Amino acid sequence: MSERTILVCCGTGCLATGAASVADALDEFLAKTGRDVLVERNAKRTGCNGFCENGPIVRIEPDDIAYYKVKSKDAKAIVESIGAEPVTRLLYKTDQGERVLRMDDNPFYTTQKRFALHNIGWIDPLEIDDYLAVGGYSALEKALGMEPQEIIDEVITSGLRGRGGAGFSTGIKWNTAKSYDNFPKYVVCNGDEGDPGAFMDRSLLEGDPHGIIEGLIICALAIGAKKGFFYIRDEYSLALANVQAALDAAEARGFLGDSILGTEHSLYLEIVRGGGAFVCGESTALMQSIEGKIGEPRAKYIRSVKRGLWDQPTVLNNVETLANIPAIILRGGEAFAATGTKDSSGGKVFSLVGKVDRTGLVEVPMGVSLRQLVYDIGGGVKGGRPFKAVQIGGPSGGCLPAEKLDVPVDFDTLTSEGAMMGSGGLIVMDNRDCMVEVARYYTGFLAEESCGKCTPCREGLRHTLKVLTDITEGRGQEQDLDLLENLGKTIKDCSLCALGGSAPNPVLSTIRYFREEYEAHIREGCCPAGVCSALTAFSIDLELCSSCGACNKACSVNAISGSKDEPYVIDQALCISCGSCRLACKFDAVLTERRHS
Repeated sequence: MSERTILVCCGTGCLATGAASVADALDEFLAKTGRDVLVERNAKRTGCNGFCENGPIVRIEPDDIAYYKVKSKDAKAIVESIGAEPVTRLLYKTDQGERVLRMDDNPFYTTQKRFALHNIGWIDPLEIDDYLAVGGYSALEKALGMEPQEIIDEVITSGLRGRGGAGFSTGIKWNTAKSYDNFPKYVVCNGDEGDPGAFMDRSLLEGDPHGIIEGLIICALAIGAKKGFFYIRDEYSLALANVQAALDAAEARGFLGDSILGTEHSLYLEIVRGGGAFVCGESTALMQSIEGKIGEPRAKYIRSVKRGLWDQPTVLNNVETLANIPAIILRGGEAFAATGTKDSSGGKVFSLVGKVDRTGLVEVPMGVSLRQLVYDIGGGVKGGRPFKAVQIGGPSGGCLPAEKLDVPVDFDTLTSEGAMMGSGGLIVMDNRDCMVEVARYYTGFLAEESCGKCTPCREGLRHTLKVLTDITEGRGQEQDLDLLENLGKTIKDCSLCALGGSAPNPVLSTIRYFREEYEAHIREGCCPAGVCSALTAFSIDLELCSSCGACNKACSVNAISGSKDEPYVIDQALCISCGSCRLACKFDAVLTERRHS
């Protein structure tokens, strides 16, 4: 009789919905159970399972049973069901109304393939023995018996490209740093994830910190570094705690410090907390911050692999990039390169959010289509509304329309379509999203986050924001579109760093694919999506109104009146065109029209 293990997702998302109390309640009932069933006496608290909106998630292994939206009051039923009939009401319910037992039969997981995320959900990130039990640090042991160039050659063979956004060859970066003879050299893990809606790196740091540490140690062996840093944003409290605990455990077991596993190699790693500046995700600004200076980028006529931290050779890799390294060394570069596309190998982690039915953290092979991500995994647009666009690549990413849903997701294809892979944020939008407002929002974010060091980014983004604001508020002019395109091209070509170089993407891509929406704002004085309040008025279709009162409850200025016996109406003199009534109405009875000045 095999022993069962209860796995409780304790990623940030599930913790926010009560996972800690669920785990405590399970432990309490496990201690009391007297049934003749072999079960570990404590629930294993794992990292993020990805399906965050359905958390807390509890799994029973090796029975391969997954429960969703579990409450602490469900603990008794779960414990009593082990070895017997599962708790049907906690199983995932498909769109067809069927309950599925196995996690892999859940449509959210069926087409995923995990590379960087393969350990998360299976191990307790605070227990190094859990990591060792799944083969952890085996890649390091193998790497210690390899020459540095052999390590680098495997990474080059794998075709691994940086997952932080730039998509540069990881192996070539390592090889260049190795070629310089000046010491000391440094390795850095970039965990300063700042994209709105993105939580890929956070989940990896929380759920598999030893995997990232192992990847960074192997990088240090390859280039000859003896000192390294984790740069993690200060808001990521759980990631910071788990990485520090893992560093302490790794050093205690001899994987870090002097004489790694009894060899002549040594490496010391420490954490530096980022202050929340978006620009510090850029490599040179990040290194300035580690040195205690203002986080501003510098011109890259000399690359960081030659002169990085304290003007010494430095390799900086993103969290997800490093998470792939142990498997590449253990199984070989060719095995990794066998998945994905010719120029974009392996898999990619995305945070799938927005107006999509199933949101969460997903990992798929490079080359899958946007349609597979949005519809096969995400279940399509929430509420069955028409798909309008997907914004991919973070705040500097581009917005792609419905006709691009079959575009393969890889570095070069996305760039050619006016978007970019970025770090992996993917935000789905429906027909109630205004693309001009989307461009204005992201430009505002980037203008705020610009460090101000170079004029094209500092002044160009501010002026772009002003023009977009004028358009959304009814002051747009015919020449504005040409002006926005010229500004965007200038900012891209002349900015000092990648923040400015990619910042115009939301504007340029929305003009490219949704030009008619800009023209409607400028020429007709209306917002087709009904989002821009200065251009939009709301009314209620009396025939469609069900008199449910949802719009009245949502209105913050008491502009809507009615009763259960008669349709509701909007007082235009009081209405502030916030759109809350339309979002609240389940019958599409709230209509939009042009606001008359």
